[in-house]
Amino acid sequence: MAGTGGKVATFSVWDYVVFAGTILFAAGIGLFQAIRGRKETSSAEFLLGGRQMTAVPVAMSLTASFMSGITVIGTPAEAYRFGAAFWLFGFSYAIMSTITAEIFVPLFYRLGITSAYEYLEMRFNRIIRLIGTSMYIVQTALYTGLVIYAPALALNQITELDLWGVLVATGAVCIVYCTLGGLKAVIWTDVLQMVIMLAGFVAVIARGAVIQGGLTKIWEDAGQGGRLDAFDFDPDPLKRHTFWTIVVGGSMMWVSIYSINQSQVQRYISCKTLGHAKMSLYVNMVGLWVTVSLAVFSGLTMYSVYKDCDPLLNTDITSSDQMLPYMVMDILADYPGIPGLFVAAAYSGTLSTVSSSINALVAVTVEDFIFPLCKDLTAKQVSWMNMGLSVFFGALCIGMAGVASVMGSVLQAALSIFGMISGPLLGLYLLGMLFRTTNSIGGLSGMIIGLVLTLWVGIGAQLYPPGDDKTNPLSVSTAGCNRTLGQNPTATPWTSAVTVTQQPDVRPPLADTWYSLSYVYFSLFGTLTTMISGLLLSVITGGCKQEKLNSDLFVRKSDLICFTCCSKSEGSDGMEKASADLHMGVDNSAFTDIDDTSKEIEKATKL
Repeated sequence: MAGTGGKVATFSVWDYVVFAGTILFAAGIGLFQAIRGRKETSSAEFLLGGRQMTAVPVAMSLTASFMSGITVIGTPAEAYRFGAAFWLFGFSYAIMSTITAEIFVPLFYRLGITSAYEYLEMRFNRIIRLIGTSMYIVQTALYTGLVIYAPALALNQITELDLWGVLVATGAVCIVYCTLGGLKAVIWTDVLQMVIMLAGFVAVIARGAVIQGGLTKIWEDAGQGGRLDAFDFDPDPLKRHTFWTIVVGGSMMWVSIYSINQSQVQRYISCKTLGHAKMSLYVNMVGLWVTVSLAVFSGLTMYSVYKDCDPLLNTDITSSDQMLPYMVMDILADYPGIPGLFVAAAYSGTLSTVSSSINALVAVTVEDFIFPLCKDLTAKQVSWMNMGLSVFFGALCIGMAGVASVMGSVLQAALSIFGMISGPLLGLYLLGMLFRTTNSIGGLSGMIIGLVLTLWVGIGAQLYPPGDDKTNPLSVSTAGCNRTLGQNPTATPWTSAVTVTQQPDVRPPLADTWYSLSYVYFSLFGTLTTMISGLLLSVITGGCKQEKLNSDLFVRKSDLICFTCCSKSEGSDGMEKASADLHMGVDNSAFTDIDDTSKEIEKATKL
C-alpha cells in the first residue's frame, strides 16, 4: 500500500525501453539538425542558429535550460519539506522577464554580440572581459558537473541504474547533439525535454489524486499540514523564505541568471528579430509559471501520500532528493513505462542544462579567447574547432561530475557559489549600462569587493548553517508506517540533522547573524555592494575620462518600447550596424538612418 513505507519496486523492462527511447530520440534531433543544415557550417549558424530562431521554441528552451534534473527532483522535495512558499518565485519570474526583456535584450541585440562578455570589453577593457569569461567558464563547468551528478545519484539509489554508466551516457548524448547540431539542435531538443518534464509532473499528480481521492483531498491535507502558509511578510532578511526574500532577492537572483548568463543570452540573441527576442522571454515566463506550479503541487501530492509515514525518518531513503523518485516507484510501478517516463523527465532536465552549458562554453571560448588570437581561420576550421570544443567541454563536465561524487557536503556550497558569482557580475554590467561615470578601475574593484563579501557570507553559511528557527522546516510523522525502526511515531520537524550538512558543535558569533542571511539575498547583496563601491571608486579615481562613449553601450528610453513596434529591419540590420561601428570605435549617436549608412557599415565589417 502506497504511503506506508518499506522497500519499493525497481525498473521493469518497459521502463528501461521508455527511458532509453526518449534519450535516443533526443539525440536523433541533433542528428536531424546536423543533416538538414550540413551546408550551413558558419560559426554564427552553429553558435546562434543563424539568428533565425522564432520566439516560442526559444522560450521553451530558455525555460528548460535552467529546469534541470535538480529542479525536477529538488522542487517537489522543497514543497514537501518547507511548504508552498517556493511558488512565490512566480512573482520573481515575472519581474525577471520584464527587466531582462526591456533592458538587457535590446542592448545585447543592438550590439550584435555572440558572447555576453563582449560587452565588458566594449564598455571597459579586455582584461575585465577575460576575467568575466573565466568566472563564467569555471562556475558553469562545476555547476554542470553537479547537474549531471545530483539527479544521477538520487535515481541510482531508487532505480538501481548503474551510476557511472548513466553519467557517461548522459554526457555522451549531450556531446553528440551539441557537436553535430549546434544551437538549433539544443533549442529543439529543449522543446522536447520541456514537454517530457511537464508530463512527468502531471503523471505523479494524477496518480496521487487517484490514490488520495481527488485533488481537493490533496489540498486539504496540505493545508492541515501547514504547507499552504506561503505568504509570510516578515521583513527579517535572515529567514530562509519569506514573501520579501523571494520576491525581492529572488527577482535579482533570476535576473543575474537570465540577463548575463551566456546560456540564456545566446538563446534570445539567436532570434531573427528584436520582437521575437522580447516575446521569447515573456513566453518563457509563462513556461516557468507552469513548471514551478506543477513541481510545487507534486510536492504537496507527495506530502498527502506520506503525511503519516515520512520515508526519510523511516530510513527508506537516505536523502531528501530521493523523495520524488521513491514516490514514483511506490505509486506508479503498476503502470509499466510510466516510471521510465519520469526518469526520462528528470534526465531531460539534466540534458537540457548540460547541452546549453556546453554550447555556451564553446561560444565564449571561441569569441573571447580564440578569435582575438587567431583571426585568419577559415569557416571550415572554425566549424571543426566548435565541434572539438563541444567534445572537450562535454568531457570536462563529465569529469566534474566525478569530482562532485567526492565533494560530499560541498555540493550545496558549489551551487551557492554559482549564485554568488552572478550577483557581483550583474552589478558590473549595471554599472556599465546605467552610469557613464563608471570607469574600469571602479568597475573591476567594485566587482572584486562584491565577490569577496558574497563568498564570505556564502561559505560561512555552508560551514555554519542557519538553525531551524531561520529555515522553518515543517513537521512530518512516522505514525502510519508499517515499521518505524525505533522512530518516535509522532510529528517531527525535518531538522538539519537529516540533511547532508551537520551543525558544528561550536558556532562563532557571526553564525546566527551574518552567516544566516537568506541564500536568496546573495545575488542582491553582491549586486548592490558592487554597484555602490564601484561608483564611489570611479568617482574617487576621476570617473570615465573618455570624451565620448558610444551611446549604444547604454540603456535607452526607446529600448522600453513594446516589442510589437520592432520590425526585422530594426532588429537584424541595426544589429549588424551597431556591431560594425562598435568594433571600429565609431560613435553611433549621430546616425539616424540605417539605409543612409549601409555602404560605410559594409566597409567597416570587411575591415
